[in-house]
Amino acid sequence: MWRAARGMAAAGNLLECLTVSTPHQTPGVDELAQAVLVILRLHRGLECVDAGLTPAQYRIMKLAAAGGERSTRLAHLLAVAKPTLTAIADGLVTAGYASRAAEPGDRRVVRLSLTAAGRAALDQADAAYAAWLGQLLAETSQPGQVLDALDLVDGALARTRQARRAGDGKERGDGHAQASEDNKQAPRPGSR
Repeated sequence: MWRAARGMAAAGNLLECLTVSTPHQTPGVDELAQAVLVILRLHRGLECVDAGLTPAQYRIMKLAAAGGERSTRLAHLLAVAKPTLTAIADGLVTAGYASRAAEPGDRRVVRLSLTAAGRAALDQADAAYAAWLGQLLAETSQPGQVLDALDLVDGALARTRQARRAGDGKERGDGHAQASEDNKQAPRPGSR
């Protein structure tokens, strides 16, 4: 897919988004801390892509595109608080990209679905993000290996979340684990 995305690059250099942050080659920083800084630079680069949607809007729309999804379920899948999801969804509805519908038989359940305009905006964002990432991957000597490594990280994230949910801490609606009585963290110094 990244190879196809290379040809979709709009006028201008999509890698210019990475100039908003500089490399963080900090002497004495271990490999993992360095990796965190690279991931944060990638995140900032994605925020800078002119995709027509913010990364938060994009994430919600990708899940809603699969079919009308319950707002509570979307918040859970995205690991965000329901009020955060509601605020972003309000903007998508106002922009004409999404619609809300009550569940037949249970008006308390609200489903978020994409409109035709939302699907078009999502297609545009897919192309913009893929073009940006494709151009960045083309700068590496082994783009396939980078994508394989990202797949491994994605799998690890999924397994970690699944294990957390299966453990003794139940997951809240915002995607964060609740602490069990045995697992509660001590308060931070200065907090009550």
